[in-house]
Amino acid sequence: MSDLRIMSVFGTRPEAIKMAPLVQELSRREGVRSLCCVTAQHREMLDSVLDIFRLRPDFDLNIMEPRQTLSTITSKCLTGMDRVLEEAKPDIVLVHGDTSTTFAGALSAFYHRIPVGHVEAGLRTYDKYSPYPEEMNRRMVGAIAELHFCPTAANRENLERETISKGVFLTGNTVIDALQTTVVKDFTFADNTLNHLDYANRKVILVTCHRRENYGQPMEDIMSALAHIARTNPEVDIVYPVHLSPAVQECAHRHLDGIENVHLIPPLDVREMHNLMARCYIVMTDSGGLQEEAPALGKPVLVMRRETERPEAVAAGTVKLAGVEYERIVELAEELLGDPAAYAAMAHAVNPYGDGQACRRIADAILWHFGRGERPADFGG
Repeated sequence: MSDLRIMSVFGTRPEAIKMAPLVQELSRREGVRSLCCVTAQHREMLDSVLDIFRLRPDFDLNIMEPRQTLSTITSKCLTGMDRVLEEAKPDIVLVHGDTSTTFAGALSAFYHRIPVGHVEAGLRTYDKYSPYPEEMNRRMVGAIAELHFCPTAANRENLERETISKGVFLTGNTVIDALQTTVVKDFTFADNTLNHLDYANRKVILVTCHRRENYGQPMEDIMSALAHIARTNPEVDIVYPVHLSPAVQECAHRHLDGIENVHLIPPLDVREMHNLMARCYIVMTDSGGLQEEAPALGKPVLVMRRETERPEAVAAGTVKLAGVEYERIVELAEELLGDPAAYAAMAHAVNPYGDGQACRRIADAILWHFGRGERPADFGG
């Protein structure tokens, strides 16, 4: 029996963080040829993750260009994937989540009549413009994919409502697997600002804010709220790795420059981010991935968005939806900073996103699909 050729396709840092442990798991399996194709939709941020996980892509489309648009990303991915799929001839293509790379990779595989496996399937807000363009990307991939690897039961229920029931597996989220590699006890940060923070005696708030739908007034209000929190809580340090987007940079510096206990630093690689998260007090973010990662480390999360496609954490109590209004963000942050019971209720809630075995379940499910093993038990089952 010939080796099963499984190609993982990804292009951004968040995708790489969640796919790297799966690529590694597949490479350890007998009878599997694990192939890796990166689009480099985000070049530098992607490369740092590849280095940390010691991954060398078999194919690199290197599509990133200045001022790239959603259309250029998608079209360059599609044309680049034509050559890759014709050369590699994989038995299945794996894509992750909801980026433009995800959609283009799945669509290209479909054009080549190659089955698609969707890692982190079934997330929904049912608002096609929020998050944009991610919500429509993942819905379209859901229509293409033959195998759907859902992190949670709620994700599986979303697919069932869309009449997708075949090839659906409840696996947990692969980011929990990734944390087992990245978080270490005696970690030294590249930025000495982070090494010199007093994590034991001061409350460090980790902030990320970069989403397109928050550009404009929502981001103005978020930055104003952060400035207020810093000025009225001198015992707090706010650490904000500022996204490279000029719009984000300008807004962050205009509101937060000159505040002594606010530290605006360059973006962090995945290992630095995970280790900072492990040491911080709370996380305030508009990111998707941090909503899954922080609860695994016992950190309460305030989500600075109007909705979340990860309602399981809200239901479990590890995440609260703060929205994008100044007053609500300040209110929820002050509650966590000043009310030990409210903090403990979030910090000690059970993480609904996984047990560190998602990659094993996904690999087992793929092998089962091709008649080479037993169907894995569901996460939590």
